[in-house]
Amino acid sequence: MIRKLFLAVALCSATPLAMAATCSVDLEGNDAMKFNLANIDVSKSCAEFTINLKHTGKLPKAAMGHNVVISKTADIAAIASDGIKAGIAADYVKAGDPRVVAHSTLIGGGETTSVKIPVAKLTAGPYSFFCSFPGHYAMMKGTLTLKP
Repeated sequence: MIRKLFLAVALCSATPLAMAATCSVDLEGNDAMKFNLANIDVSKSCAEFTINLKHTGKLPKAAMGHNVVISKTADIAAIASDGIKAGIAADYVKAGDPRVVAHSTLIGGGETTSVKIPVAKLTAGPYSFFCSFPGHYAMMKGTLTLKP
């Protein structure tokens, strides 16, 4: 009887940990211009959500750089176009662009970076994540879904 009671208490106390929101994700980009994820779920219970980006390729950022940009899906093409004009020194993201919820720095093969997204900024979607390196956004993109 004591064993059963101990087991019940242990299971009940573990439940909050099992139900806790995951407030980060690992994302990989490669030299074939592909992300390893097509969708990222963000819990509304997170104050901020972190995307850890790893470039698994070998090419330098000037040739095959990757970043991750979060925006409304409808704004991707315009943000990418303005990013090209901003150039590599600006990580191919126009400074102060109000359409950009968050973005990482540009990285090359073997490098990593992270971006923190203030979840409160994710209001009416739909949202996406994409790479704004010239020509990449057509292939390197996915949906970012806000979950209860």
